[in-house]
Amino acid sequence: MAEVVIAQDYCKSCGYCIKACPKNVLGTTGKLNRFDYAYVEPVRMDDCIGCAMCAMVCPDAAIEVYK
Repeated sequence: MAEVVIAQDYCKSCGYCIKACPKNVLGTTGKLNRFDYAYVEPVRMDDCIGCAMCAMVCPDAAIEVYK
């Protein structure tokens, strides 16, 4: 099973990763980071296929995917 790790303080909640995920694994929960952005979190981790599309599209390199 894959694991998605998001560096919360680097996430600006642009949403590119949410749109890029073919399995709708990521979403926002309303929690704010120290810069007052509602950062993205894995909300359906069991559905992750480890494709790393989220990490590839993140403009801030805030996402890492481990298989």
